Amino acid sequence: MKPVLLLIPGMLNTAQVWDGVADRLREGAEVRVANVLTQPSIAQMAREAWTQVADLPPGVPLVLCGFSMGGYVAIEMLAGPARKISALALLDTSARPESPEGAVMREKTITAIGRDYSKVVDGVTQFATHATSREDAALMAQIREVMLGVDSETAIRQNRAIQDRSDHRALLARLDTPTLVICGREDKVTPPVLSEELAALIPGARLALIDNAGHMALMEQPASVAALIKTLL
Repeated sequence: MKPVLLLIPGMLNTAQVWDGVADRLREGAEVRVANVLTQPSIAQMAREAWTQVADLPPGVPLVLCGFSMGGYVAIEMLAGPARKISALALLDTSARPESPEGAVMREKTITAIGRDYSKVVDGVTQFATHATSREDAALMAQIREVMLGVDSETAIRQNRAIQDRSDHRALLARLDTPTLVICGREDKVTPPVLSEELAALIPGARLALIDNAGHMALMEQPASVAALIKTLL
């Protein structure tokens, strides 16, 4: 019986953000990708994600893997569980709620998205990637395509959802689920210190840092990310 692997995209991501990872895991799992493009809150994204695995019989193992904003969604799913999960992977994300400083920066980002979304995406692709990735024109074009596949209205709605996310650190401190925390070693969006904090918070969690990767580790180093997730399957 194959486990089901539910992959949850981050902000400004179409489902294609997972392609390089998912293609390497389909032999060992039934891969599904959650829809996080239409809901106004992290809680509603989590409820929608649960509906995407509602058909699974109780005995089928379910592994959740959330990237960035998708990590917030995965954690929110644990706060309102529809069924038991077998394992959890959190990629380039954080357990912290929005800080006052973060809220100020997010308002500036929302204003910039409304003014010139394409320019914002150009800036994000540069900030969210490793220097070696930025030398790969084809990869950078793919990352930009994934981000521009999300329209500006959705991008603003996702920023608002992240801004209002809940603090579930107390829940994570009681979690009894095999957990893997993964982070690009050069992630500037959610730096490794946040992944270290997250792994330390969850009992028994493993931490893995990906070399030559920034925040977009799942596209920059898909083979490395897939190999790590495979250990949960």
